[in-house]
Formats: sequence, structure tokens, C-alpha cells
Amino acid sequence: MSQKKAPQGGKDNFTRYLVIGVVVAVASIMVVPTVLSKNKPVSQEIPATVSAENGYAISFNTEDKTLPVVDIYEDFQCPICQQFEALNGEYINSLITEKKAAVRFNILSFLGTESVRAANAAACSNDENKFVDFHLGLYANQPGAENSGEWSDERLIAIGEASGITSDSFKSCVKDMKYEGWVAKVAEAGSKAGVNSTPTVFVNGKQIDRNSEYFSADKFKAAVERG
Repeated sequence: MSQKKAPQGGKDNFTRYLVIGVVVAVASIMVVPTVLSKNKPVSQEIPATVSAENGYAISFNTEDKTLPVVDIYEDFQCPICQQFEALNGEYINSLITEKKAAVRFNILSFLGTESVRAANAAACSNDENKFVDFHLGLYANQPGAENSGEWSDERLIAIGEASGITSDSFKSCVKDMKYEGWVAKVAEAGSKAGVNSTPTVFVNGKQIDRNSEYFSADKFKAAVERG
């Protein structure tokens, strides 16, 4: 099932979130990396707007079967994904807001514990209809090193607040790892799709050329538009 409401702030630019990122970074407290408890039962809840049919992706505009389908596989700790977002994020968001494509964000967690935490928090932001804003905020606040402890619950909640999310339900969702089981389902679906690196982008089921098209905004747009 796809998102029913258009995301807010879809055209916000990456630079704005870099400014927010500096503020959040200064306010954040560094903590020792937290390992998810292996004794705590893993929640198997999935966000209301995702489905197995769409690979458990956070999806937009998929109700319109006439639109091209863009599948984006990413890991929020992946520095190359951050570069890809900086170059192409505004265009991708315009595909959503202008209903020019069905866009499916497949949030993977190759890089460890904090990728799992960030993916869970992104699903929590989706509950608040703020996924696009939070998505930008995460990349603007990407830590300099993987699993460094910077993406604590408090830091993720602060990024949410900078993205316009202030509800107690979001805070609880982040702290309780409400969608931890969903993160695993997305990873399994990505593996079945043959994805073994991020970012990976498919348009109508065909993978576009990572070497020549991901990091040229014009070439990426052309690849999407030709389907």
C-alpha cells in the first residue's frame, strides 16, 4: 500500500539540511555505540503504508500503475549514498510531489547497528508523513565514521525535531525500535532482488548504470525519463 498523502517539504534542498545538521551536531552528546539487545524480542510490526508486494519499501505514488517505477536501494550510513542524495535528491522528491513516478525507498542496513537504527527511525518518520524531510536530515547529519555512536536515540530524535517531528509517538517509535523486524524484511527483499551494494537504482526493473548515471544529475534524470 502506498503513501496516501504527499510528503511535506519535498522540494527542500540539501543545503538547508546541512545547516540544520550543524546545529544538531553541536547540540548532540557523543555516546558509546549501543548494541541492540539480543535478549529483547524483535518487534515484527511493519509501517502501515508498506507491503510485501513493493519489497517492504517506503513507497510513493504506487497506486498509479501508469507511472514509471523508480526503486532506490540505500543505506543511511553509506557516504556514496549521501553524495547521490546531494546530487539527485531534489529531483527525486519532485518525482514524488509532481506525481511523475512511483518512487520506492528500500532502506538497507549493510553497515551495521546504526544503519538499523536510522532505518527504523525513517520508518517512524513515515508514520508522521515526514519521511522526505527526515531522509534529507539523516544524510545531512551522516556521521564521519560508521557505527561511531553518533546516531543515538537522542540524536535521531533531534534530527526528527529539525525535520518538523515533535510527537511523543515518534520518540517512542525510535526508542522502542518499533520497526526493527521490518528492517530485516527490507534487507531480505533486497537480497532477493540481487542488490549487494548501495546506492543501487532500478527504473521499471532495469538497473541504471552506477558508473555513468548516478553522479551526473542530467544523466540520472535522462535515465529515469527514458525508463
